Amino acid sequence: MKLYLDAEYLQNIALASSKKYQSALPFPHIVLDNILPEEALDGVLEEFPGVESPAWKQYKTPFEAKLETQGEDKLGAFTNLLLYQFNSPPFLKFLETLTGIDGLIPDPYFFGGGLHQIPQGGKLGIHADYSRHGKLDLDRRLNVIIYLNKDWKEEYGGYLELWDSSMAECVQKILPIYNRMVVFNITDWAFHGHPEPLTCPEGWTRKSIALYYFTAGRPKGEVMDGGERYGALFLSRPGETVQGASKKSTDYKVRNGRVVVKKDTKWWIKKLTPPILLDAHQAVKPQKKG
Repeated sequence: MKLYLDAEYLQNIALASSKKYQSALPFPHIVLDNILPEEALDGVLEEFPGVESPAWKQYKTPFEAKLETQGEDKLGAFTNLLLYQFNSPPFLKFLETLTGIDGLIPDPYFFGGGLHQIPQGGKLGIHADYSRHGKLDLDRRLNVIIYLNKDWKEEYGGYLELWDSSMAECVQKILPIYNRMVVFNITDWAFHGHPEPLTCPEGWTRKSIALYYFTAGRPKGEVMDGGERYGALFLSRPGETVQGASKKSTDYKVRNGRVVVKKDTKWWIKKLTPPILLDAHQAVKPQKKG
């Protein structure tokens, strides 16, 4: 298989785009169009599993309805080899220069990554991604999403939404068109998703490649105290009622094996409670007897 990631070309893009990336709102991110060879993406599309394929694991909860591959054993040979290239030094160097995050580590297991597919009516609610890799115990720092949707129209929906840290406003909406790459930082306040049910024609799906990158350690301010999560945390938008869910989305074990753990509730309450009330609570909390 030929190499589709040209190190010099990618490095030039990263150098030209790093300032824009690191200053973007609501959190560092960038949208890069047509930087990958169409030959590579078309090769993935030729092997892309149909919705009935055993390659997929289906997630269906009040907050999401999507398909996600589980490992590489059910993917085509071309797809696997291209995914390996996204874990290679040229792409890691591109990401490090672009984002300013050194020491990036790829995920050889593609845990939660690989290929994603959302059928008509599907969605992915606004959420904060897991912050720790369940097997490698590394800190998740970056998401890379590459969209594979040819002839995609605005009326089909499927916009990736980026929300501010208070979950008050959607700041960016990104259409998932073919050969569009989105890169963004992952923190406890990097709220994102595709919350509106997909309105594409029957038989169409929203297709993407999802890649995650990690470091051994991270800046303290990127996660809440005690907030190392091994599952996604889903949130309701202002005024939104999610059918089948309570307002406290942290009460839900929304994914089998990748869940909102019990301690998530504590740190989320801490985030939403004014500091003066937290101080008062600490002052009156009974002390343990030694």
